[in-house]
Amino acid sequence: MSRKIAGFLIVLGAFMVFEWVNLVFNLADGHPTAFYVVHGILAAVNVVLGIVLVLIGWRGLRKVPVA
Repeated sequence: MSRKIAGFLIVLGAFMVFEWVNLVFNLADGHPTAFYVVHGILAAVNVVLGIVLVLIGWRGLRKVPVA
């Protein structure tokens, strides 16, 4: 994996985590319970995917030999 792709994965994963955590904190009141359940599940899955992307990018960044 190139350094460019590894960096992209780190940035993308960090953005996903930031964006979904921000969405959870900004949900307005007044929605039905199902709305919160669905968005809570979406947020949890996307935060986990973001963390996985960051870890893959970090591992790829460490394994690239410096020329």
